[in-house]
Amino acid sequence: MNANAPALRRDAFNRLVLTDADGREHVGVVVVRAFPIGAPEEGISLLDADGHERAWIERLAECPAPQRELIMTALQQREFMPVLRRLKSVSSFATPSTWEVETDRGPTSFVLKGEEDIRRLSAELLIVNDAHGVQYLIRDLGAMDRASRKLLDRFL
Repeated sequence: MNANAPALRRDAFNRLVLTDADGREHVGVVVVRAFPIGAPEEGISLLDADGHERAWIERLAECPAPQRELIMTALQQREFMPVLRRLKSVSSFATPSTWEVETDRGPTSFVLKGEEDIRRLSAELLIVNDAHGVQYLIRDLGAMDRASRKLLDRFL
């Protein structure tokens, strides 16, 4: 989105409104990342209420600050994937087990139903699904403290 690109704003009902290059307004726009884990700041689509793409943002950093803030807020409201920073304890090495963890959003606990709910996306990148479907992201396994890695190793 550059100076000639569509404009984005919130209406009185706090819905995102996209005004396209032809001056048409699209109310209730949804912001979606193309690559939410691998390239979260690149490839962002603005979809109308019917799911049709109305604008494509190659790189979020190239958007004007007010537009970027609206987009980031919309993404945060839509996406919920806490970053798992530290495992404090697990109730059992057999599943299901209750995990006490620290995330970027604070401490929490969740139930891991089975080892298959831990997916390794790369050597350092993992996603852990809890029993309620919440996904926790481990961005850098090597950066976690030794005790956390040791607990994780029992499930991998």
